[in-house]
Amino acid sequence: MSPTATADARIPAQHPFAAHLRRVAAAGPQREWTPEDGPLPSLYLSHGGGPLPFESPEWLDPLHDWARTLPKPRAVLVVSAHWESAPLSVSAPRPSELVYDFGGFDGLYYSFRYDTPDATELARQVVGLVPDTDRVHEHTRRGLDHGAWVPLKIMYPDADVPVLQLSLPTDDPDRLLALGERLRPLREQGVLVVGSGHMTHGLPFLTREMWLENRVPGWSADFDAWAADALARGDVAELARFRTAAPGMPYAHPTVEHFTPLFVTLGAATDPTAPVTTTLDGYGVGLSRRSFQAA
Repeated sequence: MSPTATADARIPAQHPFAAHLRRVAAAGPQREWTPEDGPLPSLYLSHGGGPLPFESPEWLDPLHDWARTLPKPRAVLVVSAHWESAPLSVSAPRPSELVYDFGGFDGLYYSFRYDTPDATELARQVVGLVPDTDRVHEHTRRGLDHGAWVPLKIMYPDADVPVLQLSLPTDDPDRLLALGERLRPLREQGVLVVGSGHMTHGLPFLTREMWLENRVPGWSADFDAWAADALARGDVAELARFRTAAPGMPYAHPTVEHFTPLFVTLGAATDPTAPVTTTLDGYGVGLSRRSFQAA
């Protein structure tokens, strides 16, 4: 039994994620990507707060159902809000540990594992796509942070798809769009390119009552409606002006790293100005969970 499966076997049977694993097992094998499928879409994931998605069917079911609408990728490349680093960096292709970059949660979650296959080949491809004028730092130890492993463990719980993480090297939309464009050829090879953040992320402005009652503050709803409209129109220029154009700022994003992975997702799309397909919406603890795929 793999380390991932061994760790999952210790999850209490009544835990929502244990029920999720049973549901996944009952669904049977997922069809694997082939070149005849054409390029995979690029995704933007709102990844939830720490390990909280493991406790809620409102996260578990939509994320896994989304994964099952696609052929199983050959590999996954994730740009997460939780790794801001320049120069551009890639994680270890087969790290021994995850990054448990959250605090105050049940100890169970610090024993979770996600031991995916070796991603050395994907790392080689990524480095080859970056211009010679840039240097990609290749880490030998850094594992996946929770912006990567939490949603992917829900989507592909068997941990049988190689996963590599790419750092978020800037908060400039144009540069991130260009980075996504560089990564675009990977989609034609069955690689799922994922930007992982959160459509709104104003944690300092949430009250205890908002958390307990899932009350949606106006700044969160207004920003989400603005983003949904711009995405539906394919208005990348409007999205790039989010700091000054979006209602709800700066409360929706007092820091911007949970929104900017969206530009990598759009840059990796065949046409960044085409309308996207929203796959998950609504709110969790007052924050927008809007997630989408771009063809």
